Amino acid sequence: MKTIFLFLDGVGLGERDPSRNPFMVAKTPFLDLILEGNKLCRGTPFYTNDSVSLYELDACLGVGGVPQSATGQAIILTGMNIPQLIGYHYGPKPNPLIAHYLSNGNLFHVLRKRKYRVCYLNAFPPTYFESIASGRRLYSAIPLAVISAGMKLYTFEDLVAGRALSADFTAEGWRVHLGFRDVPVLSPEEAGNKLAEIASDFDFTFFEYWLSDYAGHHQNLAQATHILETLDGVLKGVVENWDLTQGMIWITSDHGNFEDLSHRRHTQNPVPLLLFGSKGTRNSIPPLHSLLDLYPTLLSFFP
Repeated sequence: MKTIFLFLDGVGLGERDPSRNPFMVAKTPFLDLILEGNKLCRGTPFYTNDSVSLYELDACLGVGGVPQSATGQAIILTGMNIPQLIGYHYGPKPNPLIAHYLSNGNLFHVLRKRKYRVCYLNAFPPTYFESIASGRRLYSAIPLAVISAGMKLYTFEDLVAGRALSADFTAEGWRVHLGFRDVPVLSPEEAGNKLAEIASDFDFTFFEYWLSDYAGHHQNLAQATHILETLDGVLKGVVENWDLTQGMIWITSDHGNFEDLSHRRHTQNPVPLLLFGSKGTRNSIPPLHSLLDLYPTLLSFFP
């Protein structure tokens, strides 16, 4: 079953407090419509309707402390309780222990071994590859898993050719912050359309969005609100251009942060899982309670 997996870094389910939770103030007409007026906030362990199912997933997994990016993403990509195995939550970048687990079989590796067409949709600028080559930058968990599975990361040329998307969906950041004046800038809904179009050529498409975690660390309510409103447009474009009778869309995160701007730290809040697909397909899925449930459930659709 064709699947889009949209990973949102640092997005938990917080309290219904508009002074610190951008989900309570952002204008998100598409999410409001599909969730029938419900907000992405804590207190709804499971909700489903004809369009979507919403789960609260535990990101702590019985390990003390606050969940972090490297271990959280490694859980999603390996199906193993990495914090328990190494004894602590860790991030943002994988340490050697986490890198070992990620590099010795992960979701991308398994899917490719089973002969499925797999895509990691993010494009990276030339400076990223230069920093990696020089040792000034380390791979984060998801790119590390991708290259460990024998896949190549998409480049500037792939972005311009329409084979990939920028990390901010629209490529506005490539123009404004990176100086690529000729890069086509998309509206959020156009970016969603493009995501669905590219994903139609693959069995499994993974996209990583990290600006949500960045906004959380900077306690920037205006930026966080803009991010949510952009994301709402992207989701509208994806969902309306994806055949949900034949495919699924999974949207989830690794830990909380963005949902509580009263501080700069990660949270112990549960994270959301939004699951789009036919009602029959969604009803066939067993109960999902934590990040550990994602990997085996995903792979059950790719025997």
